[in-house]
Amino acid sequence: MNPMRNVPEPVPEVVAAPAGAPVASTRVPSRLKGKLLGGYYWGTGRRKTSVARLRVRPGTGIFLVNDRDVKAFFPTPQDLFDARAPLAALQAEGKWDVFANVNGGGQTGQAGAVRMGLSRALCNADDTVEPVLRPIGFLTRDSRMKERKKYGQRGARRRFQFSKR
Repeated sequence: MNPMRNVPEPVPEVVAAPAGAPVASTRVPSRLKGKLLGGYYWGTGRRKTSVARLRVRPGTGIFLVNDRDVKAFFPTPQDLFDARAPLAALQAEGKWDVFANVNGGGQTGQAGAVRMGLSRALCNADDTVEPVLRPIGFLTRDSRMKERKKYGQRGARRRFQFSKR
């Protein structure tokens, strides 16, 4: 019912497709998630509250994070090194084009999310790289999160000042 006019809305007529006809779907089937899709290998990385979605394809070494060069997006050397670490571990710098979308968290968490997403995307592209990346810890999710603030306290662990007298 339309709440503005108290008039029932017309129901669209459903037409069944002929048997055996292909059905178009906008959803990505779960068996393809992370695999080759649209010419790219996909990988998702998370760290603290940051989430990075990466697309990787063989190429000339383009590395863009949120449509900016990785050096401009991660100006600190530690974060830049962290984001590029999987390529350095595989000696594959300049062989892959990487396109990352990152949101949430801070700069260090985003660099860690890009590192994990890039590792997963490279594993989807080539199964032989997993034995190199797994012992280093690039495929392991860092589960450390910020502890929540508790009631009756100033923070997660900090208490209000106590007075004996």
